[in-house]
Amino acid sequence: MIEHGFVRVAAAVPPVRVADCAYHVQRLANLLKRAQAQDIHIIAFPELCVTGYTCGDLFHQPTLQKAALTALADLTQKSLTLFRGLFLVGLPLVVDDLLYNCAALIQRGRILGIVPKSYLPNYKEFYEARWFAPGTQARTQTLRLVDQDIPFGTDLLFDASAQMPGLVVGVEICEDLWVPIPPSSRQALAGATLLVNLSASNEVIGKSSYRRQLVVNQSGRCAAGYLYVSCGVHESTTDVVFGGHCLVAENGALLAESPRFRRDETLLCTDIDVQRLQNERQKTNSFGASQALLAERNCRRIAFELNVDAAPRRLVRPIDAHPFVPRGQEQLRERCQEIFHTQTAGLAKRLEHTGSARITLGVSGGLDSTLALLVACKTLDLLQWPRSRLLALTMPGFGTTKRTKNNAVALMRLLGVAMGEIDIRQLCLDEFLALGHKPFGIELAGLSLEDVTRRLQEIAPEKCHDLVFENVQARMRTSLLMNQGFVIGTGDLSELALGWCTYNADHMSMYNPNVSIPKTLVKFLVRWAAENEFEGEAAKTLVDILGTVISPELLPPGADGQIQATEDAIGPYELHDFFLFHFLRYGAPPEKILFLSEQTAFDKSYTTSDLRRWLKVFVERFFANQFKRSCLPDGPKVGTISLSPRGDWRMPSDAQATAWLSWAGRE
Repeated sequence: MIEHGFVRVAAAVPPVRVADCAYHVQRLANLLKRAQAQDIHIIAFPELCVTGYTCGDLFHQPTLQKAALTALADLTQKSLTLFRGLFLVGLPLVVDDLLYNCAALIQRGRILGIVPKSYLPNYKEFYEARWFAPGTQARTQTLRLVDQDIPFGTDLLFDASAQMPGLVVGVEICEDLWVPIPPSSRQALAGATLLVNLSASNEVIGKSSYRRQLVVNQSGRCAAGYLYVSCGVHESTTDVVFGGHCLVAENGALLAESPRFRRDETLLCTDIDVQRLQNERQKTNSFGASQALLAERNCRRIAFELNVDAAPRRLVRPIDAHPFVPRGQEQLRERCQEIFHTQTAGLAKRLEHTGSARITLGVSGGLDSTLALLVACKTLDLLQWPRSRLLALTMPGFGTTKRTKNNAVALMRLLGVAMGEIDIRQLCLDEFLALGHKPFGIELAGLSLEDVTRRLQEIAPEKCHDLVFENVQARMRTSLLMNQGFVIGTGDLSELALGWCTYNADHMSMYNPNVSIPKTLVKFLVRWAAENEFEGEAAKTLVDILGTVISPELLPPGADGQIQATEDAIGPYELHDFFLFHFLRYGAPPEKILFLSEQTAFDKSYTTSDLRRWLKVFVERFFANQFKRSCLPDGPKVGTISLSPRGDWRMPSDAQATAWLSWAGRE
């Protein structure tokens, strides 16, 4: 886990007896034991958890201040045996005759540093300026406590990059997050990848939603992990109630959240992907530009060590098997409408610009051409052009089945477009003769189309390999389309990543609205359309298309009717889309992608051997087929990943995959 850049973090909320520091030490110790058992590396407790946040004027009592120091010493001693990771606790601390609201970072009998709160709320129900001084006014930089010299200040960062490259921890306290430029922003620009907030945020109507937005958005702006923990319901309820809200976010996504108002202790843990955060910062050049303006140039870095014994193979964070497909029913309509709007807006602009009198589209009865046909019809409706302006052609060849042809014809008829059918078999035979090609060794001279068809059906499946036979058919279809009008492309992102397209055939068009949509998302969009946009015969046709085996239908069916299946040849698309997402979106190396895939519940069950095999195929095909992606037709970027040579992906066509395949020989 550590070797792949994951650090396990936790937010913990203990029960509280206000001002009873000895009790709090016991409760914190219990949570530290639990954290050790769950292989947690870093755990954070709430603001002022050593005393309780709601002590009021008791904070100025020397008795409470002394009890807090005693508790700090006890926790430091207990860290030698209870918990080998890093933990953060909140306590009041007198420095230079001023009282500060602080976070202490402790590991294995050592207090690594103490960070005071920078911004003190003193409005509405908050009166912190009555008791505490802002950390920005602190003069002393080193304290002598529990027989240790301890760094003190708001300029501290805690660095474990010796064990995990890039892992640097920054700390802020509650209100610090709510100001226009939080300390965590400067800490992130100075190198912090994990931001920790010890908080005491009370509950009022609507505040939890806003708090969640703050945490998630700050993690996104800072390209960081954000660990947030707030005190719970056992604080004093004299005037306010606290809910124990815990949140963990990463780069704009919420990873974990605790239920509020729990009366038992909370331990919320998940895994932060530091390697992913580093990659995000490297790619986002505006993040680097901000460093020159806002970074704390003189931050003091304190080294600490991760608990290397806490290295489980299983992650506790969820790994989405289908990262391109939205989760949750509430997202479906919004996401699908957004995708269709993006596709139709792009195609509409191009059609308006060209003013093409006739638009052509090849409809095979498969998923990709179905989605392209739906988008084309929506675009024509948007432009208030008649659907008859679109000529949809079905072009059956040697591998076309009755099922796909019937579905293609039915869909074209139901959508009201101009329809056409051209059987390409004789045209292809004529070209084979002109080329002197003998498909599968068959001598074509003197044979009729029926004779050839019969001979093809007799070919044994293991001998059914002939690229010229396939390519001639694919290019014939493209030629027929291009010679009649403005061609709308159908190929998807997954096919382009794998090079599963014929150069200058289905690879080429005049505009492709599907170009940045992966196969798993194509299936999802067609399914959504069948369930939400159509009914009756149209919906039934779309459902049948969804159930059809994915195939280019270029090779003849076997004697048993078995057709050419794409996924038998190149592997399952759900795996390739998973590999593609992590490879391109986060720059994950293959060994990490394999690790992630082992954590994932796919639609089908795969052994580690299966995963390794298809990941190797993905890497080999991705590198071997860049030349096809280097000359793609225009098409809109829809999601976070695109392979456009003019946009997101610029790669030499003859780059070597050696370094990316070096893992393949290691078990």
